[in-house]
Amino acid sequence: MNWDPTRFFTQMQDLTTAYGLKIFAAVLILVLGRIIAGIVKAIAKNAARKTKADTTITVFIGNIAYILVMVFAVIAAVNRLGVQTTSFIAILGAAGLAVGLAFQGSLSNFASGFLMIIFRPFKAGDYVQAGGVAGTVKEIHVFTTTLMTPDNVRIIVPNSKITGDNITNYTAEASRRIDLTVSVSYGDDLDKVTAVLKEVVNGFPGVLADPEPQIAVSEMADSSVNFVVRPWAKTGEYWKVRFGLTEAIKKRLDREGISIPFPQQDVHLYNK
Repeated sequence: MNWDPTRFFTQMQDLTTAYGLKIFAAVLILVLGRIIAGIVKAIAKNAARKTKADTTITVFIGNIAYILVMVFAVIAAVNRLGVQTTSFIAILGAAGLAVGLAFQGSLSNFASGFLMIIFRPFKAGDYVQAGGVAGTVKEIHVFTTTLMTPDNVRIIVPNSKITGDNITNYTAEASRRIDLTVSVSYGDDLDKVTAVLKEVVNGFPGVLADPEPQIAVSEMADSSVNFVVRPWAKTGEYWKVRFGLTEAIKKRLDREGISIPFPQQDVHLYNK
């Protein structure tokens, strides 16, 4: 069979005329869909902010809105190509089932992210320990949660790992208790030590009067008598008060002549 260039180009022209506009329209729908998805995402986030929702919810809602709009855009583009939408949705559903079985972990992460938004174990800005790591919550995405460590390292944790483990939220409450141990020698006057500690703690900036600080002898150790010092501070000032109070106690004990012993052993030698 001889190749007829004229016939070939005529067929190509017919195909271009028949499907070129459809393909162009489908691509245009996808491009516009992406633009509209970005706009809807921004609108959803702004609407959530106007309701005074925290950043955690606004980011999650924005991501969900973006995905939904893109799904509709893909279906519209496929329909423009002449594929029956009903059949396509059926095929998409079957494919979704297969993909769901293959990506059970991703679906678990999605469900976990949804549950975290509903039950709110933490919000953006909280310092938490979850999923084996600790850091400040930056964002909760559809599948992952982003934490920032105190030394500015970004950690991305799968949502299912967070909900499947214990969650410790250090900043959920307005105040936190500071636990310090102060050791003095057996030769020091315990009443004097107690009075000095109370004076330092009660007069230190940032220590809350309510609840009342607790100061008591907790242990008679091998080389020292140990006091527990348990004041309360606002959560946002926890580390500032803890570090400053530790320094203030050490300096005051030095001025009062109260010794802070170190572990030691007495060795006695006997001549036989």
